[in-house]
Amino acid sequence: MTGIWAIVLAAGESRRMGSPKMILPYEGKTIIEKVLDHILASEVDKVVTILGCHQEEILKVIENIPVFRCYNSHYKEGMFSSVQCGFDFLPENYRAAVVFLGDQPMAETIVINHLIKAYLDSDKGIAIPVFDNKRGHPLLVDRKYRDEILTLDEPDGMRGFLRRHPDDILEVDTVNPSILKDIDTREEYLDEINKINGQL
Repeated sequence: MTGIWAIVLAAGESRRMGSPKMILPYEGKTIIEKVLDHILASEVDKVVTILGCHQEEILKVIENIPVFRCYNSHYKEGMFSSVQCGFDFLPENYRAAVVFLGDQPMAETIVINHLIKAYLDSDKGIAIPVFDNKRGHPLLVDRKYRDEILTLDEPDGMRGFLRRHPDDILEVDTVNPSILKDIDTREEYLDEINKINGQL
């Protein structure tokens, strides 16, 4: 048991996609299912999925997956409200939380485990995967920052939070460019599907 939870952000309105992107088909499942598959196969102990817009459609897809669910009634205020919803849901005795984008089905289990191990082997409170000198997702945050995140009034959300703690950040090099990608638009979705189908 690592004491590490996953917070999966799946409350967004999918405005740029034009339809609920979490339930779009992806490798025989849906985007949100693939994300949860990767996480549940990792060293993460427990998972909470943050729901908001389109929650009924997403619930139908994940109802039999062994994850907790939390409804963010403030989802229209943006992604950081879902981050806060997730940290508020966590029990007092957790060790750290890994914050995942619900629209990043390319993030592999090996990357998650690499990030967790690097954090456990370090004395840093924040761990971020890096590819080609660029920071990506998921983001691991130690429990010591829970109260700060819950009370933070930061227009830049987690970016603003990270700027407050530059000396406590561990950048974890990876060989997987998937940490830099998520799926926001129809074009990005079709591009990923074409790659999977070997058309590119």
